[in-house]
Amino acid sequence: MSAHLDTRLLRAFVAVAEELHFTRAAARLFIAQQALSRDVRRLERELGADLFVRTTRQVTLTADGERLLPYARRVLEAQDELLAAFGEARPLLVDLNSPGLVTGRRVLHRARELAPECELMARFESGLTGAAGELLAGRLDASFGRFAGLDPVLRAQLEQQPVRYEPMAVVLPEDHRLASLAAVPLAELAGETVYAGAGNPRTPEWTDLARRLFEGRSIQIAPPVPLAVGDEEFERIMAKMRNPILAVVDFPAMPRTVVRPLVDPVPLSLVSLVWRKGLVHPGFAALRRAAAELAAAEGWLCKPDDGWIPATDSYTVRTHN
Repeated sequence: MSAHLDTRLLRAFVAVAEELHFTRAAARLFIAQQALSRDVRRLERELGADLFVRTTRQVTLTADGERLLPYARRVLEAQDELLAAFGEARPLLVDLNSPGLVTGRRVLHRARELAPECELMARFESGLTGAAGELLAGRLDASFGRFAGLDPVLRAQLEQQPVRYEPMAVVLPEDHRLASLAAVPLAELAGETVYAGAGNPRTPEWTDLARRLFEGRSIQIAPPVPLAVGDEEFERIMAKMRNPILAVVDFPAMPRTVVRPLVDPVPLSLVSLVWRKGLVHPGFAALRRAAAELAAAEGWLCKPDDGWIPATDSYTVRTHN
C-alpha cells in the first residue's frame, strides 16, 4: 500500500459507500461516472483490497470497505476542518431526496449560479426523516421535504423555509383502469391499495401525509415492502407489486407506468428547505435566496383554490411568515 493516499480517492470512496450507487455518487461529486469508477479502482489497487461488490442491480460494501469507511470519514472531516481554519470553506452538502425530483434540484442549480465561488454538493437521502439524523449529526447541511411530518423532537432542533406546494400524483401501471385518464379524481382511488412508503424508516413523513389524505375516502395504504437499494431495485419491487404509488407530479415515470395528477381536490405536499439550527456556511445564504427567488418567480407558494393540505402543514407556513 502507498504511504500517501490521495484524499480525492477517499472522497470518491465515501460518496459511493454512502450512496451505494455510482451514478448518484458521481452527480454528488460533479464528476463523470467513468472518472469516479477509475478513482475507486485506483484506491482499491493502492489498498490491495476490493471495497465494493458490484452487480447489475446494486452496489454493496465488502468487509474491507466497511472497515475503511469510518477511517476515511475521519480523514476527510479533518481535511475539511483544516481548510475551513485557513479560509477555505468545505462543500455545502444538500440533500435532494432523489435524483429525479425537480424542486430541490432547481433550487440547488440556482444557488450554484448565485454563488459560483462556493462548492454545493448534492446528496440523495430518500426522505426527510432519514436526512434529519444526518443534519443533526453534521454530516449533511440542508434537505428538502415535509417539515410538518417530522417528529416534534426533530423539528425543535431544525429550522425551515417553505419553498413549494407540490401537487401530488399517482403512478399507475400502464394497463391500470385509471391510466387512460389525463388526471385522476381522488374519489376514483376508492377501493384501491396505494403504496406510500409504509414501513420505510426514512420516509414516515410521506406515509403520514398519505394517511391524512386517504382518511374517510376508502383508500388503503399498501403494507411495507422490502427496502430498495437504488432506483433500479425500487422499480423492480414496484413493478412486481403493481399497486398505484402516491407521488408528486414531477416524479419520473418508471418503465411501463404513467404518472397522473390527482384532482378534486388537488392534494399538495408542502416542501420546505430544512437545516440544523446555527448552520453557518458561505453557500447557505445563496441556497435560501435561490429557494425564495424560485418560489416568487414560479408561484410555488400560491396555494390553488382547490388545493388540499393538512392543517399541520398550513401551520408550518403561518409560523414561518
